Amino acid sequence: MRGISRDDLLAAALRLLGPHRSVSSLSLREVAREAGIAPNSFYRHFRDIDELAVALIDLAGQSLRRIVGAARRRATSGEGIVRGSVEAFFEQVRADDKLLHVLLREGTVGSDAFKQAVDRELSFFEDELRADLIRLAARKRGVVHEPALASKAITRLAFAMGASAMDSPADRDPELIEQLIEMVRMILIGARVPV
Repeated sequence: MRGISRDDLLAAALRLLGPHRSVSSLSLREVAREAGIAPNSFYRHFRDIDELAVALIDLAGQSLRRIVGAARRRATSGEGIVRGSVEAFFEQVRADDKLLHVLLREGTVGSDAFKQAVDRELSFFEDELRADLIRLAARKRGVVHEPALASKAITRLAFAMGASAMDSPADRDPELIEQLIEMVRMILIGARVPV
């Protein structure tokens, strides 16, 4: 029989999460029981449940950045990038892996350590988006006014809409997707400064 790995504990924690259950409500004993190990074995991989939660937040951010990055690379026009990124984001809201749920919930209900980890992940998104905005504007011989602020506005808006969508029925997704696309376009138009 193989031993339990760090990934096994992360997967056990994800299985315990639900639509109204955040990582901050999990106990070490629950996660250990779900993973099929004694609570003391948990400490071989994580110092405490907070460290496991931060690892989940980091994993969620990495996963979502890969998915949204792939959507951005597939798109060739500014409009296609917005639509592709928003649709990829909403696909993750509804995904079974619950990783995005960790980011969306822990930024508002978790401990300070969780909130800092979520904020760090959002900063990664903002940095990547800022670079994309500058690159796309240069391609069209324009510039973006305050690209860091524009990328922050878009990222924070997307995450707020995602949190709202998580608590809404999936049949509302098309409406929310179109609203978010239009709001992102408004931010982009407002941030455009002709050369």
